[in-house]
Amino acid sequence: MSEQASGAGRTKEVRQKLLEQELRELLGVVGPAQLVELLLERASQLRATDIHLDPNEEGLRIRLRVDGMLHDVLQVPPEQSLQMVSRLKLMAEMDISEKRLAQDGHISRKFLDQQRDVRVGSGPTTFGERLVLRLMPEGGSFKRFDELGLEPDQIELLTKYVSMPYGMILSVGPVGSGKSTSMYSCLEYVNSPSKSLVTIEDPVERRIPGVSQVQIKPEIGFGFVEALRGTLRQDPNVVMVGEIRDPETAHIGVRAARTGILVLSTLHAQDAAASFDVFRDFGIPPLFIADSLLAVVAQRLLRKVCQHCKETVVADESTRQTLGVSGQAGEVLLTRGKGCDACFQTGFFGRTGVFEVVGVDEELKHALSSGMPRGELVQLARSRGMHSLQAAAARKVVAGVTSMEEMNRMLLIDPAS
Repeated sequence: MSEQASGAGRTKEVRQKLLEQELRELLGVVGPAQLVELLLERASQLRATDIHLDPNEEGLRIRLRVDGMLHDVLQVPPEQSLQMVSRLKLMAEMDISEKRLAQDGHISRKFLDQQRDVRVGSGPTTFGERLVLRLMPEGGSFKRFDELGLEPDQIELLTKYVSMPYGMILSVGPVGSGKSTSMYSCLEYVNSPSKSLVTIEDPVERRIPGVSQVQIKPEIGFGFVEALRGTLRQDPNVVMVGEIRDPETAHIGVRAARTGILVLSTLHAQDAAASFDVFRDFGIPPLFIADSLLAVVAQRLLRKVCQHCKETVVADESTRQTLGVSGQAGEVLLTRGKGCDACFQTGFFGRTGVFEVVGVDEELKHALSSGMPRGELVQLARSRGMHSLQAAAARKVVAGVTSMEEMNRMLLIDPAS
């Protein structure tokens, strides 16, 4: 590690180790406004995606979500809890007198010379009001396909399909698997002054120069369906729909993809094959699914082994079999993190994606239009070069990017199996 990188690592360790102490000391000497400002700034520095403020018998429990995991940073006593909550609600332009109903708000601030948007949600609990703040990604920060964690052959396949003039590309996975980031990367790839690009989102997560972005408002009857219908009358080349949640949105999206528009969207499904079943459940005819879908990208996010505290371990035979390297000569060396101040003692720092990319070629189109069962579709896709999520994660483990334990945790693999 270079001297500069080592110095940066030590700086981050100091920031994280002293964060709770710093906030604790300030509790008694500053008001809620200064404490809230510092909390937002420190959360941004630590790359936190969410701040949780949960009321309990002792006051207000404050946690930061970093790399997908929540970490305790402060317990605010009862006499100051109400002040902090009220301050945040005022900043988010929420009704501070309403504590019985859930509310949504928005904060737009500069943190470390970067303009950041913060979504705020409140709701009643038995101990008082709970707040969750979502720190939206920095404006204009888009990742290239190789930065997402895609393998070279997957990048080649995705680039091929996202360059098509029309059709549908889906990113699928559970909540928090990075689907929106992948679709933003696709959108940025096709962004061109010669094309009309529109997004329909809830909420608009990142501002994109050259793209018309639409925020849906269900409370006034302007949902995904209404926004999509209106957008299709405005001569778009590319439409990104934040999420396909219901049959009507799916039907309209499929119709648009079949009639000359490139549609990018996300869907809650466990893997690529499951997304075909979801569309079937939405009542879309198999022939339409086959005609409209260009590619399905299933994904998960895995935590990366912390570079400050990593250590090397020798894989046993059971682990080698799980990773598909049991026949490899010599020792198979893997990495894991011991835990340090730089990674909140977790052994992980940062995240990367693992993907399975299914391109809907002619053979798969025929299989889909004929109603081939899910299991057979999986076998067909694998025979045509698709890497499963488990295989993609195993390559990351063998390469030392993540650990076997993290692979098992994220993909719900039983280590004893």
